[in-house]
Amino acid sequence: MGWNEPPGGNKGKDPWGNRGNDGPPDLDDIIKRMQEGIGGIFGRKPGGGRGNGGMAPLAWLLIVIVVLVLLISNMTYFIDQQERGVVMRFGHYVKTMQPGLNIAYPSFIDKVVRVNVGQVRSITHKATMLTQDENIVDVEEAVQWQIADPTKYLFNLVAPATTLRQVAESAIRSVIGKSKLDFVLTEGRSEIAQKQQQVMQKTLDEYNAGILIVGVEMQAAKPPEEVKAAFDDAIKAREDEQRLVNEAEAYRADIIPRARGQAARIREEANAYKATVSSRAEGEAARFEQLAKQYERAPKVTRERLYLDTMESVLSASSKVLVDTKNNNSLMYLPIDKLLQQNSGSSTVKALPGSSGSSSSGGSGGSSGSSSGKSGSSGQPGDFRSRGER
Repeated sequence: MGWNEPPGGNKGKDPWGNRGNDGPPDLDDIIKRMQEGIGGIFGRKPGGGRGNGGMAPLAWLLIVIVVLVLLISNMTYFIDQQERGVVMRFGHYVKTMQPGLNIAYPSFIDKVVRVNVGQVRSITHKATMLTQDENIVDVEEAVQWQIADPTKYLFNLVAPATTLRQVAESAIRSVIGKSKLDFVLTEGRSEIAQKQQQVMQKTLDEYNAGILIVGVEMQAAKPPEEVKAAFDDAIKAREDEQRLVNEAEAYRADIIPRARGQAARIREEANAYKATVSSRAEGEAARFEQLAKQYERAPKVTRERLYLDTMESVLSASSKVLVDTKNNNSLMYLPIDKLLQQNSGSSTVKALPGSSGSSSSGGSGGSSGSSSGKSGSSGQPGDFRSRGER
């Protein structure tokens, strides 16, 4: 039979301790028993009175331990590596806690404010500004900053974020107001950002703000939408101008060295010609002096030698026809067409007696075959051999 069976069964097995009742135990009875148990710890008698010895030592020890735990937890602070703890005692600054375990007075005396100095924060700024040459441009930028001195950051600025935004706007307006539009739109973005960072840091240092500007990232500046078409035309014209300038520079870089090379070559050729003519003139003068001395010694021999040398130089550069008519053959054929076609070497044509005019060619020039010579001492009219060919 179960424990909850009707009376007469297993009455002693009722977990609620009921004696003749089928319902749960009384709640007031349970609370009363708990109070009696707690009062026994502090030396109270179950009837509500106190013992002769007052509060039990165990109770005092428990109270002391609880108080110490509360005080220790309220007085110890663990500061993270990226944080600093600013301690204010009754509202006045006392010290700055460094990373690690730190101790201060209880919270009703000392107040510790944790400041994250390692976090890099960022603010964005966008505005329409006027350049030095009175043009309007839209500028968008992002400023990265972090807290350098938590004490100055907390006590010298009422609204740090608002102050930083105003300083950033003032700095960028100052820098762009001293720059021209072409510089802002093209290559001046990095330089403008660097100058703005310097101006901002100088201003914040004057305010003792305790803020360090880590960097400034400036987006590409662009003209307002209302005048964008005109700006595009101006940019295209500027690009065309730059392209033409580059082409002109390339042409100049090509033509000037070439002209200098040609001038140097002409100078070298002139110097070589000068040296050649000078050397030849000096040689001719020296030869003439030697011939003059020889002519003074032997005029006839020297005159004959000069004649032979002259005729040799003249006849060696011209075509010649040698005719042998010892047998008095008056019929002769000269191949004039072949003589006209001779282009190189010295030309000599012999007409043998009774032949039809066989020819042998060689020598200079393409000149027509001509008979040159001088009658010999034999007096025969057909002998055209010169004195130098005998």
